[in-house]
Amino acid sequence: MPGSNGRALEKARSLDADVLILDLEDAVAPASKAEARRLVVEDLARGGHGHRERVVRVNALATPWGAEDLAAAARSAADAVLLPKVESADEVREAERRLDAAGGPPELPLWAMIETPRGVLRAAEIAAASPRLACLVPGTSDLVKDLRARHTPSRLEVLTSLSIVLLAARAHGLAALDGVFLDLSDDAGFEASCRQGRDLGFDGKTLVHPRTIEAANRVFSPGEDEVARARRVIAAHAEAEAVGRGVVVVDGRLVEALHVEEARRLVDLAGSIAARAVRSAG
Repeated sequence: MPGSNGRALEKARSLDADVLILDLEDAVAPASKAEARRLVVEDLARGGHGHRERVVRVNALATPWGAEDLAAAARSAADAVLLPKVESADEVREAERRLDAAGGPPELPLWAMIETPRGVLRAAEIAAASPRLACLVPGTSDLVKDLRARHTPSRLEVLTSLSIVLLAARAHGLAALDGVFLDLSDDAGFEASCRQGRDLGFDGKTLVHPRTIEAANRVFSPGEDEVARARRVIAAHAEAEAVGRGVVVVDGRLVEALHVEEARRLVDLAGSIAARAVRSAG
């Protein structure tokens, strides 16, 4: 959500999104940076965002606005701070030091966007930079530009980068969100991009327009059949273990302990989504 757009910030309170990224960086013109910072801090202070996690994307420290953005975010009611174009672990640690110096809560999480070739090649180093780092987000638009590639429906041009970022996130226990899809006129292409992101292992997708939220929620949420099979896997494996067997066949497929772990994750995710829906309805 552009931090300089008060109407967009207000509309965010009604969106069926898990996370709201209140942007001070690319979505804000240079002349509007200070005003956007003020509006975002005031918007966060008002609250009323419900279950939605509020994340402030600041400008990089190398810009004229980065230091003030971090200081403002530290003192705001943000749930996390998103750092753009991260290329080294030192950048994460410097941001952490500045948040602490500005009086930010010690538990305030940091997120990092990986959107340059150098950032991709250092993704593992970045992921290990700080215990406060919670999420990696590949910035596919900037990556395509820097690679001198072309956007294609298959996303072949960024698959290697996406996989490297995802591997780094999983190796260090971080969340990972897939990059944006820019063609708002291509609904089928957007859904295909979501399915590909989920198949790769991403936890969700970053979005550039509210009209894409429904499709992203649908694709990244476990379906009823998927949850039902997960429950069968859990139950069948428990029965097998009770009689001393480590493997069992469910729906024609071999099931081991690793499949049970994934099945439990899916059931827990479905339960969390259902509980959130109940809270929102209430």
